[in-house]
Amino acid sequence: MVKSKIAISLDSSLLKLADSKVDGSVIRSRSQAIEYFLRKGLQEQSVSAAVLLLKGEHQVFALSSIRGEPLIKRQIGFFSKYGIKTVYIVTQHTKSMNLLLSEASDSKANVEIIEKQSKGNADALKAIKGKASNSFVVMSGDTYNDFDLFKMIKKHTASEKLATMGLMTREKTSSYGTAILDGDLIVDFQEKPKHYSTNIVNAGIYLFKPEVFELFEGAASLEKDLFPKLARLKQLAGFFTYGEYLHVGA
Repeated sequence: MVKSKIAISLDSSLLKLADSKVDGSVIRSRSQAIEYFLRKGLQEQSVSAAVLLLKGEHQVFALSSIRGEPLIKRQIGFFSKYGIKTVYIVTQHTKSMNLLLSEASDSKANVEIIEKQSKGNADALKAIKGKASNSFVVMSGDTYNDFDLFKMIKKHTASEKLATMGLMTREKTSSYGTAILDGDLIVDFQEKPKHYSTNIVNAGIYLFKPEVFELFEGAASLEKDLFPKLARLKQLAGFFTYGEYLHVGA
């Protein structure tokens, strides 16, 4: 990649902070440090919010303990680690709502619970239409992912597609949606097919541009309705998470 030389002025304390990050291995120079943290900051800002799609009957999973901490806290903590300060939880009212709100609010993020009766998770996601001004991340409320989200954001930004799906591989795929890839592009997606020709499956985490809502008409399910449509339109990129994945209650 061709790089341009520029002259910039920085506060001396900020320059010293950049110099302190030069470790001789990962970051080897002052210019590399400035480029790294500028890129990192811009990537953080390119995602404005996160959404957890949580069925009412799955709230018990969100409140279950994962290594000593409720799943909901770990999910919000994952988003916070990557600079996402606004988290929407779309769910239905249950007797567990007060406890869910208590656990979700006990974090550094700004958490908003949206109660919406819906026909499916795509219908539920419509609840945040107009709330996100740029790309946003969506995760299934009964799953936990831990990987380098910055890399996924970078892939999403570079692809310029409407959506990016987190992917992983599994020997047994009967419980997952499967993806057929052409390079980094998902060209076919099927939710829990009876017969499959790939071991590449949906990891339950996605990045969307706000414009994706233009394709939501008639869509109840992300997996059955929206993702196959995006694949046909060549608007669905794939990203292998290569991290921890846990489906609670599966």
